[in-house]
Amino acid sequence: QVQLVESGGGLVQPGGSLRLSCAASGSIFSIYAMAWYRQAPGKQRESVAIITNSGTGSTNYADSVKGRFTISKDNAKKMVYLQMNSLNTEDTAIYYCNFKGIGASYWGQGTQVTVSS
Repeated sequence: QVQLVESGGGLVQPGGSLRLSCAASGSIFSIYAMAWYRQAPGKQRESVAIITNSGTGSTNYADSVKGRFTISKDNAKKMVYLQMNSLNTEDTAIYYCNFKGIGASYWGQGTQVTVSS
């Protein structure tokens, strides 16, 4: 069983930056990928970024965040990060951390990111 806790959300002005963190507890031995999703009001949850859990990890991003967001991980600390730069109002959402395991998927409780002037 894996438990996930996100942090780092908040209110930021357009053009600003935030760094989200996701702390995992429990065994991540069976985890093959980690991801960030987001859900804006009235919209479906969408994938933002994903990183594989092998070596340094291969990454993939939603087109809407490419070049602005960076996902990274620290396996020793069981941490996953999402560096978000050049934020705009369309990035406002609850951001969720997700760990993908064989036959299982784990979610955090989410952290609110609000981009507003």
